[in-house]
Amino acid sequence: MSIEQLTLNQVNRDLKNCIQNCLDCHSICLNTVTYCLKEGGGHAEPNHIRLMLDCAEICSTSANFMLRTSDLHTRTCDVCAQLCELCANDCDTIGSDGQMKACADMCRRCAESCRRLAMTTA
Repeated sequence: MSIEQLTLNQVNRDLKNCIQNCLDCHSICLNTVTYCLKEGGGHAEPNHIRLMLDCAEICSTSANFMLRTSDLHTRTCDVCAQLCELCANDCDTIGSDGQMKACADMCRRCAESCRRLAMTTA
């Protein structure tokens, strides 16, 4: 296998991993919005809910851009990484229960894979 093939295989693995992370992050953010609204109080603060919805939306958009091999997917991945990191930090400040921790962890995994993909394919 040539160096070019090895590099292409790695990019394809990173791409598939990033798409899955974006889809998983989209899902957990939406589930966490519902959880937070049921919990009320600081969990249901409008800025927190808005940030999780923004994160879910950019994750969905990023996955769609990658799935259709858009030439602009590195840009959406870059924005996705930024929003996922903000959402993870916000979830950490809202609560330390299992749902908030799971959401923060998934957001961080998504941010890392989006960052890596944006850098390797830019």
